[in-house]
Amino acid sequence: MSSNEVNEEVNFTSNLPPDKVKRVVEALRDVYDPEIPINVYDLGLIYDIRLEDKKLKVKMTLTAVGCPLSQDLGYRVGEALQAALPEASDIDIDVVFDPPWTPLRMTNLGREMFKAIYGYDIVEQWQAQQAQAQETQTGLAIATP
Repeated sequence: MSSNEVNEEVNFTSNLPPDKVKRVVEALRDVYDPEIPINVYDLGLIYDIRLEDKKLKVKMTLTAVGCPLSQDLGYRVGEALQAALPEASDIDIDVVFDPPWTPLRMTNLGREMFKAIYGYDIVEQWQAQQAQAQETQTGLAIATP
C-alpha cells in the first residue's frame, strides 16, 4: 500500500453509522501522537466512540502510561471530533490503560509509516520480544524446583 492510498480498516468499536465513522477516521488522521509522528487513528489509540443523546463518548489510550502530553492529546482528539461531528453537543474523552496499547492495534498503514520512519516493523519486533519473554518464563518455570 502506498502512502497515498486510504486504509479502510476501522480499529475501534462504535455505534456510529458508516458515513460518520469515515468522517471520524479522517479527522483522527489529522491528530498526531506527540512522541511518535503517526496519527492517533493509525497508531490504534482509539478504542471506542459512541454518540448517545448528542454526547460523544470516546475511550482512548496512549502508547505509554505517564505521557506528559496526554491532556493535550485528548484535547486535540476532542477538537477534531467536534469538527467532524458538529451534532455532538458534548465530548467526553476517557483515557484508559486497560487493555494496554500494543503495536498489534496499529493499522497496516500505521505499521508502514512506522517502518518508513524508524527502519523496522514494530509489530514483528514486539512479537519477537513477547516470544522471547514467554520462553524465558517457561525456562524459569522448568528450572525452578
